[in-house]
Amino acid sequence: MAIAALLLAGCATLGQQPQATLAPELYQQHLASLATIQGFSIDGRIGVQTDGKGFSGSTHWQHSVQGDQIALFSPLGSQVASITTTPEGVTLTNSDGKAYHAQDAASLTQQNLGWSLPMKGLPDWVLGRPTNSVVELTQWDDAGNLVRLKQDGWDIEYTQYIAVKGYLLPGKVTLRSLKANLKLIIEQWHMTDESAVLHEVK
Repeated sequence: MAIAALLLAGCATLGQQPQATLAPELYQQHLASLATIQGFSIDGRIGVQTDGKGFSGSTHWQHSVQGDQIALFSPLGSQVASITTTPEGVTLTNSDGKAYHAQDAASLTQQNLGWSLPMKGLPDWVLGRPTNSVVELTQWDDAGNLVRLKQDGWDIEYTQYIAVKGYLLPGKVTLRSLKANLKLIIEQWHMTDESAVLHEVK
């Protein structure tokens, strides 16, 4: 029965222990809940390692259906770059105030920061849900929360979930590709239609 349920859900799983029969149903319920989120902002920390280079610091990210605004800061608090995405393209402004433009954030950040930020999928992945593109693998816990996702060349792990105003949202996300490792620690979650701080990781 469990195997049949997994096949009907269209999800692949990994792990030494079999998942509970109800997990696929709970996973679909969890995704349906996340689908109601249209906009958010987060404050947190980001760490990147790639090709012998690295970056660590803090970030403020605001996402809406119109696009994204991301600010990256050094450990000392100075702004390293700001990234703005719209349906027309992406603009990156560096610490000197010089602006660069491209059609996608991945190539633009690679050229100017030395590492690639996968903005095509990141707004969904940070919420703990896959994008609409092909999913290679999903693994979830008994509560229906993603613990691992493989999509678009990235292997994504979720090691913490926190209850946030009726949602379960990630507190820690690690993304790995052939060229880069990226870790996000979300210290504050905000919903764009609410002024209150929804979640703070101590």
